[in-house]
Amino acid sequence: MMRMKNKKTGLFFGSFNPIHIGHLIIAGYMLEFTDLDQIWFIISPHNPLKERKTLLADYHRLALVKIAIEDNPKMKASDIEFKMPKPSYTIDTLTYLTEKYPKNDFVLIAGTDIFPSFHKWKNYKEILSLYEIYVYSRPDYDIGIYSDHQKIKIFKAPLMEISSSFIRKAIKEGKNVEFMLPKKVSEYILEMHFYEK
Repeated sequence: MMRMKNKKTGLFFGSFNPIHIGHLIIAGYMLEFTDLDQIWFIISPHNPLKERKTLLADYHRLALVKIAIEDNPKMKASDIEFKMPKPSYTIDTLTYLTEKYPKNDFVLIAGTDIFPSFHKWKNYKEILSLYEIYVYSRPDYDIGIYSDHQKIKIFKAPLMEISSSFIRKAIKEGKNVEFMLPKKVSEYILEMHFYEK
């Protein structure tokens, strides 16, 4: 009997505050131009060590991601880190998911902006030895010493100089950002008056 191949699952971590077309373009690119079978958006909970200020409640950000990906069978919104000890560390989430879903091979999706501080991550060497990292370019960031690492693959995803902080600021200033967000996400944010104050 033929053994079923494990599902190669990209984990896209972020606060998604809010999710925008830049996030979805990267996710769509990774699904179509790499060997990933699916992508899980791992929504980061509020870090108790940071000020909440402009961060929407966890469940609102989860709802926005669910609205954004709608019923795409290859994408999933995950609240896994909401239930884990705070602050959440990537290695702990990876370990937990690997144990819980043995039929999935997990791959970290990251921008080049993680690399200047990657050596400060908890157990970063363990991440590098156990998991592949699929990297997309971010403006003004270089992968540095990790460019030849066998577990790191660099992809030329379309560059988007759009950020959640830019969108929040624009909404606060009363600008129309409907084309930077999935339509239903834009409507939900307007309806709920998110980021206006």
